[in-house]
Amino acid sequence: MDDAKKSLGVFGGVDQSTPTSKPVSGETALADENLPDESKQRVGIFVDVQNMYYSARNIKKAKINYEQLMDFLLNGRCLIRAVAYLLNKEDVDQKSFIGALRNIGYDVRVKFLKMIGKGETKGDWKVELPLEVMAIAPKIDVAILVTGNGDYAPLLDHLKKAGVRAEVAGFESNTSVDLVRGADEFIPLTDEVLTLEKKFETATAVVKKEEEKK
Repeated sequence: MDDAKKSLGVFGGVDQSTPTSKPVSGETALADENLPDESKQRVGIFVDVQNMYYSARNIKKAKINYEQLMDFLLNGRCLIRAVAYLLNKEDVDQKSFIGALRNIGYDVRVKFLKMIGKGETKGDWKVELPLEVMAIAPKIDVAILVTGNGDYAPLLDHLKKAGVRAEVAGFESNTSVDLVRGADEFIPLTDEVLTLEKKFETATAVVKKEEEKK
């Protein structure tokens, strides 16, 4: 793996994770009746990078492998557009991370966090992300939202009304129940799309050695 890809999973921005909730099956959209065969389905992937960064770190002690994530979600389908939405701090250099995402095939949207006093920052994609998804909607059969943030739940209804199948990918333990209920399909993310952080990998190895001595 080259240096660019090794940089994936660095600074993730503000925490936009949602309260823990147990996923339930989503309703099937009427659009599914006219959905092409899987190999011919045109797919758009839209990643809430900050939410995924903190979710992977806090739940799995790991980082997202964005190349594996794309392959996992497509599952043989045809990629039309993949977009990663990133929040950045003025004093953090993410050029290598952004370059790695672009090399993999993601369009990258970057927004700088705003200072709101006492060292606190604020920022989100709650307006721009839905607008871009709906602009791309006429060109795709399936939209996959990669986030656990329930603020994007209304977007699922708009996609369905536009005749687009709405899928959500996230970690089961912290994906908003509104997202899961509103999706045509919820895709639980597995260890297949993760890379264990070195500090946790080292700690795990130490624990394993200690257990072997017993």
